Amino acid sequence: MLDLVFWAPVMAGGAVAGASSGVLGTFIVGMRIPFLGVCVAHAALAGAVFGGLAGLEGSALLLPALIGAVGTALVLGLADPRRARLDDNTVLSFLFSATMGLAFLGIGLHGVLGKSDHDVRALLWGSLTFCRWRDVAGMLGAALALAAYVRVCFKELQAILFSRELAEASGIRARAVWAGFLVLAAATLTVNFQTVGGLMIYSLISNPAAAAFQLTRGCARALGVSALFGAASGLGGFLIAAATDLPCGAVIVLTSSGLLVLSTAVARRSRGGDSPTCNRSR
Repeated sequence: MLDLVFWAPVMAGGAVAGASSGVLGTFIVGMRIPFLGVCVAHAALAGAVFGGLAGLEGSALLLPALIGAVGTALVLGLADPRRARLDDNTVLSFLFSATMGLAFLGIGLHGVLGKSDHDVRALLWGSLTFCRWRDVAGMLGAALALAAYVRVCFKELQAILFSRELAEASGIRARAVWAGFLVLAAATLTVNFQTVGGLMIYSLISNPAAAAFQLTRGCARALGVSALFGAASGLGGFLIAAATDLPCGAVIVLTSSGLLVLSTAVARRSRGGDSPTCNRSR
């Protein structure tokens, strides 16, 4: 039996992290750039690693992680891939490679300099079971800020989702709106690190959103369903892990994957394989 008082912040943290990641995923998957989540997550990880080299420990590592993630998000949001003659995924691949290299270089330097990398590795793999109410407060704050931004800029984000070029042609400040969204995405991913870890948080971004697109029409509905699936992955994964004594992060990933498989099967059965999306045009 679970001690509900003790485990309440863990369950709340899993649900909030999953829901906010699901909202992020609706736009990231919708724009066909799911690699974005991995890129920003590794930027945050690199920031945390070098924060550890500077002597920071525990929750203090979230500050350099946030700086790394937000800095990378600003580069992505403000860069003009057309001017560099590169598409979005090529830019993401470069930034991912660079930040991943920095992260693992920093982990190696911990050993060379004789510093403990325990806290850094905890961010790498995640540990939802150590989540407490102060951590939930940070997750909830980031989630509410993201939800408020999406509500205020929903029409602009929908236009960017369809086509950034057409959005700019219609007078929308697409670069500024997208950069603002990416900064909030970076903050949300950073505070959610401890849920499943930097290496696996990608699953909470892509799987719930992809599952939602299988079952819904229109991005507004997909947002709600994706948030619900994300929360179910975080909370349900923890409960399954607690009942089976399995690693929590891995079970959360597998739960979200199972929801995607189930949603795909339901969509194929009900629509004969014609599953709706709101991916942008190319």
